[in-house]
Amino acid sequence: MGCVTEQPVAAPAAGPPAQELRADCASCFALCCVVPAFTASTDFAITKPAGRPCLHLAGDFRCGIHTRLRERGFRGCTVYDCFGAGQQVSQVTFGGHDWRSAPATARQMFTVFPVMRDLHELLWYLTQALPLAPTGSAHARLRADLERAFAAITALTRGDPADVAAVDVDAQRQAVNPLLVRASAHARAAAGPRLIDHRGADLAGARLRGADLRGASLRGALLIGADLAATDLRLADVTGADLRDACLDGADLSTTLFLRQSQLDAARGDAATVLPPGLARPAHWPAGLT
Repeated sequence: MGCVTEQPVAAPAAGPPAQELRADCASCFALCCVVPAFTASTDFAITKPAGRPCLHLAGDFRCGIHTRLRERGFRGCTVYDCFGAGQQVSQVTFGGHDWRSAPATARQMFTVFPVMRDLHELLWYLTQALPLAPTGSAHARLRADLERAFAAITALTRGDPADVAAVDVDAQRQAVNPLLVRASAHARAAAGPRLIDHRGADLAGARLRGADLRGASLRGALLIGADLAATDLRLADVTGADLRDACLDGADLSTTLFLRQSQLDAARGDAATVLPPGLARPAHWPAGLT
């Protein structure tokens, strides 16, 4: 089902290790099950206010329906990604003191968590951008800027609770985003001179089956329910793209830029969908070819 292309598109070099930017639920005090609010919808079976534990949260901080979240109407939980902020807040910022046994910490912990989550998300994007700016004089400035931004945000994540809570996340995003755009432009240039720009486009339900979107900018694009089957998305930038229920059957995502696991988890694909290294085929996708 893959598209035939006229020229090869090389994969970006591997980035630095980012294990600390992946959720380790066993080391977290179920902050994602408590801090966010959600409303009864196609993504959540119930309405829950911010700061209140989900009714399915057990005493050991485990989800009582973890293996049945989708069938029980909690699809939104299956696509949530804290980028490792949960264990950072639980084990580092608050030194292993959980909000149940030390209730005095609860309010501050719940305030810190969303800030930490946003900072860890920025760190994840920077880890993806760094290998797009190879070493060498031609790219020395971009790489140095990315490394400085990574170091600065890392330092913010290591502050005490009051310091983390006071971080201006919007200011950090405004500083990092131009660097990500520069890294993306450099990488996408390898796809050829004709680069499609769909930044922020409303492509919900669009019929793009078999399209050549190599090197396209899909940053912030709305692709809910779009038909992207057999689409060539190599070196396309999907930063913040909404892929909920998008059909990725047979699509080539082997070198897609800034593709998150949560985006795949929200989409639909099949055994012929080509994924980049480091990302897993979602469990709800068909296991074999039909």
